[in-house]
Amino acid sequence: MTSSSADSAALPPDSSGFVRVRGARENNLHDVDVDVPRDSIVAFTGVSGSGKSSLAFGTIFAEAQRRFFESVAPYARRLIAQGHTPHVDEITGLPPAVALQQRRGTPSSRSTVGTLTTLSNSTRMLFSRAGSYPADAGRRLESDSFSPNTAVGACPRCHGLGVAHEVTENSAVHDPSLSIRDGAIAAWPGAWQGKNLRDVVAGLGYDIDAPWRDLPRADRDWILFTDEQPVVEVTPQRDRVAKPYKGRFWSATSYIMHTLADSKSEAQRNRALKFVETGPCTLCGGSGLTREALAVTFAGRTIAELNALPLAALADALRPTTKLTAASAAVSSRASGEATEVAVTITTDLVGRLDVLVGLGLGYLSLGRVTPTLSPGEMQRLRIATQLRSGLFGVVYVLDEPSAGLHPADAEPLIVVLQQLKDAGNSVFVVEHNMDVVRRADWIVDVGPGAGSGGGAVLYSGPVEGLADVDASVTRPYLFPATDAPTAPRSTRDADGWLRLRGITKHNLAGVDVDVPLGVLTAVTGVSGSGKSTLVSHVLADTVRERVHGSSASPDDDETTEATATTIDDVTGHEPIDRVVRVDQRAIGRTPRSNLATYTGLFDSVRSAFAATDAARERGFDAGRFSFNVAGGRCETCLGEGFVSVELLFLPGSYAPCPTCGGSRYNAETLEVARGGKNIAEVLRLTVDEAAVFLADVPSASRSLETLRQVGLGYLRLGQPATELSGGEAQRIKLATELQRARRGHTLYLLDEPTTGLHPADIRLLVEQLNGLVDAGNTVVVVEHEMDVVAAADWVIDMGPGGGDAGGRLVVAGRPPEVAAHRSSRTAPYLEAAIAAG
Repeated sequence: MTSSSADSAALPPDSSGFVRVRGARENNLHDVDVDVPRDSIVAFTGVSGSGKSSLAFGTIFAEAQRRFFESVAPYARRLIAQGHTPHVDEITGLPPAVALQQRRGTPSSRSTVGTLTTLSNSTRMLFSRAGSYPADAGRRLESDSFSPNTAVGACPRCHGLGVAHEVTENSAVHDPSLSIRDGAIAAWPGAWQGKNLRDVVAGLGYDIDAPWRDLPRADRDWILFTDEQPVVEVTPQRDRVAKPYKGRFWSATSYIMHTLADSKSEAQRNRALKFVETGPCTLCGGSGLTREALAVTFAGRTIAELNALPLAALADALRPTTKLTAASAAVSSRASGEATEVAVTITTDLVGRLDVLVGLGLGYLSLGRVTPTLSPGEMQRLRIATQLRSGLFGVVYVLDEPSAGLHPADAEPLIVVLQQLKDAGNSVFVVEHNMDVVRRADWIVDVGPGAGSGGGAVLYSGPVEGLADVDASVTRPYLFPATDAPTAPRSTRDADGWLRLRGITKHNLAGVDVDVPLGVLTAVTGVSGSGKSTLVSHVLADTVRERVHGSSASPDDDETTEATATTIDDVTGHEPIDRVVRVDQRAIGRTPRSNLATYTGLFDSVRSAFAATDAARERGFDAGRFSFNVAGGRCETCLGEGFVSVELLFLPGSYAPCPTCGGSRYNAETLEVARGGKNIAEVLRLTVDEAAVFLADVPSASRSLETLRQVGLGYLRLGQPATELSGGEAQRIKLATELQRARRGHTLYLLDEPTTGLHPADIRLLVEQLNGLVDAGNTVVVVEHEMDVVAAADWVIDMGPGGGDAGGRLVVAGRPPEVAAHRSSRTAPYLEAAIAAG
């Protein structure tokens, strides 16, 4: 379908100022023709899976990127990760493009806000060239000396991580009343190795039968902490006929550190971690830097102290230096260069860049904040701020939901920044669901009307107000609420009980008391950085899970999860809860082998259905034959991946469909088995909506597919790799997996911004599912910025009032109208408007 008549009517006779797309067929796009103005803010809208991202990113940006790579020397292209060639007949009027997409932080504690924005580079240069050095400093340090990620700057004890694992007497010896023979040193290995070390200690002349606490301090310290490894002749005391042998001594510390560093057994490493105390490195104070670097100051603070300041406070700390005049600037000396032209130049640049971040509502972050703890929205705003200072002109910026993770109060400065990018001579194309942002755009491209095969058409392309006349648009009633029939208000439910937490301290929560109602839907609100995610995803999840399950660890937790100590004075009212489920936005798998079908378990039903066919029985194929992860049914050329790596001598390496299976992942014999006219590979290529029809006679698969449709994921393919899913999609797949389980209630569900990536029409579907969980006797707590969801909740907990140090407090809690009437809440006016809109 081509763009509508409204599109062509909106175009001026001279359309040279437009990006003209002809014959776009990427993913579900139906041979789309559309003209999009340059030097404008253009919003691409439509329900999830409608094709708007395929048009904005998969077609327009992908073609701009392809053209750029065509201009790069073939050898250099090998070093650049390239995208794909879009399926489109022609695109004209296309400038260079920069994409800012939703991506979670990389799982590395060495990646920080400072490194992501490159502000750390300037800060290190400031300390190197303009810092105040101690009187006995021999020379000025190079900028690398102020980085924990370099050999010269990293603390020698913790290697720049700031966190040290240390074995202490308390961690290694759990019961000092025991003797060494009876197992006092719990950190030592069990079985033969432990008995061997006991015999070695006896051979060295130590008393292994006295209670540990009665041994001399010097003996205890040597046995636990020495690096020495003497070898002695051991006569095994457990076997009188055994021959003597040479035994090597390992102290408890040596054994534990060796296991953590070198063991390939995850079980052994996990056991070793039980015998260490993990905390800030005592040598560098948790900064990861050398003592020489920490001896240098600027504005009275070390670089570690400046890195720990909220960005707003950091800008204020540096601002006085920017106001020094040339007359007052001194000549740099070996001891200090703070009042110099160099200091003024560097701080002026730093403050200017920091002010942009503060204006985007990120003033509560610090340069030292590690990126795995940032939300996708925070990551994208950091990238936007970096681009705003880049000074590029004539570029198309393609942004993926820049308002994601933003409180309505924080969306205002974002719109200002988008306008600044436009005013600098650039085009801003945003894929967006936030109607407040869409209303401020110059032009709208609405794609739909539905998702998957039901979408892929441009319903309207033109000035925003023109969409009001397009009846087929699902976006129209949300952009122009007056055109939509009002919905009857739902009565709020009363709590079945109260989960009461007292004295919560974690991150910026300091001694907070919170009451969470049971048996209802609760929305936790607040500006970015107010502490709401800390409260729900960390405190509630870990504290209640520990009391219910006896452990604070979730099956989905991994080593990238931030581990900051939580202290809490008292928890009561948790007794009715018998299960805690945290539904977060982390990926459902780390490799393309993990997909929607395998994660939800419906692929097991599909494989069993294929194994039950006459063709499979005749060949002796069981359900395992239809798995692409094991030998037998999979293609052995690509090992079930579906693609192979192609390396070219002077061109970039790339991936291509497997020449043997054509990308199907299976061998020819397996593909000969069909069910309902489709083989197993063809079933994996079906969307959820299509599969719901095709597999209607497979009850277990049908139940899974229906729950996926209910959370707005009908457009996804069954075999869509986990690596291609957004955080919001991954979260809704996890929610659907929970919904398909028949449970009796009494579960506490914790969700962090489940509406991320959802069109308002899909949000309504999601809220229905959350209410269904509550009606089944469960408790649902959501961190949420979408005011329509908050207005539909039974209870609201508003955190704030600001972010970072200005937040972390309970502002108000109550039913939505009560919170909307609270004058000190930054959420109140937006919630009041949502309630009024019905």
